[in-house]
Amino acid sequence: MRRFFINAPITGNMVISGADARHISCVLRLNTGDILLVSGHDGQSGRAEITKAKPEEVQLRLLELVDDRTEPSIAVWLVQGLAKGEKMDFIVQKAVELGIHGIIPAALEHCVVRYDLSKQADKVARWQKIAREAAKQCGRSHVPKIYPVSRLADVFANGEFNDVTKIMLYEGQAAQGLKQALTSRGSQTYLLFIGPEGGFSPEEVRLCQEHGVQIVTMGPRILRTETAALAALTAVMYECGDLGG
Repeated sequence: MRRFFINAPITGNMVISGADARHISCVLRLNTGDILLVSGHDGQSGRAEITKAKPEEVQLRLLELVDDRTEPSIAVWLVQGLAKGEKMDFIVQKAVELGIHGIIPAALEHCVVRYDLSKQADKVARWQKIAREAAKQCGRSHVPKIYPVSRLADVFANGEFNDVTKIMLYEGQAAQGLKQALTSRGSQTYLLFIGPEGGFSPEEVRLCQEHGVQIVTMGPRILRTETAALAALTAVMYECGDLGG
């Protein structure tokens, strides 16, 4: 059954518009009486019947709520240093499939790429679209939020992340490994910091330490930024979430 997201709660009558409406009516050629799976921004999902299908708008009637347990039991945000080329697209797509809760693209000192404000907005919109499509493809009921491009100071100033376990993956000296950090304290919320191709600067490491971030290693090999991000997320989900059952 095809899944679509709406930017509203699940209610008795709902509307899908924009590109999704065109896809439903013109590409999938669904029409009155066909059934969709709809997920709202409140995390609920339901089976809904199409009552009217036009390219500009598809109207739905809720048939029943469904017990749609596709979200992890923990919430993990990824602070990802901006990576060049299509690496960010890849990281966003795969992180969503693995169960990320949200992604914060970070403009760090050693980032190879630099975007002006207009380009940043375009990139964030693109990554949000990739996240939405990935969430559809893997059957999630939540579309992870892609935050505006931020600096580390902006992340620490965001009150949303005050009470989360913060972990930085660092290729330099680290007192403990990721597994030790995960097993030493139980947590339901995590903020993972991954550097860009050039890694974190010493000043950025110090700033993170000042804000209670645990500095950890993933072993003796230096991983590419896209490998480190997905390997770390997989490890957290396996140890604390739902990967592996």
